[in-house]
Order: sequence, then structure tokens, then C-alpha cells
Amino acid sequence: MKKQAVNGNRTAVHIVGKEILQPYNPVTINLIGAGGTGGQVLTALARMNHALIALGHPGLMVNVFDDDTVTRANLGRQLFTSSELGLHKSVALINRINRFFGTNWKAVTERYDKDYNGSMSATITIGCVDTVQARLEIAKILKTLNRSVSNSRSQPLYYMDFGNSRETGQVILSTIGKIKQPESKQYHTIETLPMVTDEFGELLSASEAGDNTPSCSLAEALTKQDLFINSALANCGASLLWQLFREGILFNRGFFLNLKDFRTQPLKVA
Repeated sequence: MKKQAVNGNRTAVHIVGKEILQPYNPVTINLIGAGGTGGQVLTALARMNHALIALGHPGLMVNVFDDDTVTRANLGRQLFTSSELGLHKSVALINRINRFFGTNWKAVTERYDKDYNGSMSATITIGCVDTVQARLEIAKILKTLNRSVSNSRSQPLYYMDFGNSRETGQVILSTIGKIKQPESKQYHTIETLPMVTDEFGELLSASEAGDNTPSCSLAEALTKQDLFINSALANCGASLLWQLFREGILFNRGFFLNLKDFRTQPLKVA
């Protein structure tokens, strides 16, 4: 596929910040939401952390935010068992990951919102939330943190948003402020990737028009979301994040996925 060209023959790209590629300490990540997509993303992050460390990178330090608890309707579609009923989702997932991979990641059984009093800053924030309001609040917090936190190992740099409906979804990577780009004669470097809530606010609102009430059973849940939409979205999104760490240059800043038609449409850096 021919890459998009701008400024003559130069292709638009985003060069990843050195804080991601050559950090002195593990890169901090806040994962917000531990449900259908969040649980799948967390597993992908654990695999990624293991691979990065094997390649000489310091790896990742992940905090999972979710105040929800496991119900019977979650079993099967989300990564929980009957023995975890009633536990906080974030605790159940983090305990399992820490035991399996030997990590020391943290669970936060609170919402990531303006009322949370703990440390909120991380280099990368990943949102796996269900509502537009939650996205708007995350975006507002990150913009505020960008102005107040600087020259810190946890200075917020990137926000990756996962969202889906029954058989479709999207993953969009945004910068939190500007990421200084090197001079390049080969590429047209882009320092700002627009925030998902600013660029696609109307699309997000339209996608939320359906019924968001909690499901009482797996059968009811499957009428709202396909069994494999979360895992398909999580794996494709994790691949984008893997490019961020391993290649250091992005030609695409996200994608739209249609699982019914097995189509993925990349979102170019521009």
C-alpha cells in the first residue's frame, strides 16, 4: 500500500519520544478499565513487558484502575472465573498477572476521575472505558497533568483509547501535548497526534446511543457485544503499542475494525 505523502514526496510520520525507547526505568502505564477489553489488553501488556525485558529494555510498570466487581454475567466473555465472583476486577486480574509473570503491578479499586486522590500520572494512559463521559474526563485529567507535570519519569506523553460496539471498534493513539520531533529530510515529522475526544467527539457520542445498562447474563451480554470483538481489538491495539516501543516511528496512529466483515482501516499520521 502506498503511504500517504505530504509536503512534496515526504511521508508524514510520528517519531516516538526517547522516554519510551531508551528509558532508565520501566515505562509507567495507567490502564483504565478492567472489563472485556481491559482484561485482554492487560494480558497483552504482560507479554509485551516480558519480551521487552528479554530485549534489554527496562519494561513496563502498570497500574489498573477499575472500581467494578466481577458478576456472573462477566464469566465467559471477560477473563474471570466463578471463584472470582465479588472481587474487584482490577484486583483479580492483577493478582493473576503478577503470579504468572512475576511482576509487581498494582490494582486501584477506584475510578480514574476528578475525585481520585492518588497519583494519576503515567507516561502512557490506556483507556478501555464504555462511556463518552469517562473519555472526556480522562482527556481533561491528562491535559491538566500535562501542564502540571514536567521533567518527570511519569510525565504523560501518550493516550491510547479503545472503544467498541457490538461488532466494530477503534483504537486511536493521541499525544498529550507536543512530542519534540527530530529534523528529517526523509519524513515530515508530526509532533501532535490529536486527542480522540477532540477529533472524534461526534463519532463517540453516536456509538454510545445504544443500551448501556449492565447485563444480567452472558447470553444478554452477547446481544450487545460479540464474543471476540474485545480480544480482536486488544490484539490489534497491542500491536500498535508494540510498534511504538520497538520501531520508534509510526506511520499509523490507530485503526477502525469491523469484525463482521473482517476489515481493518488504518488511521494515518497526518
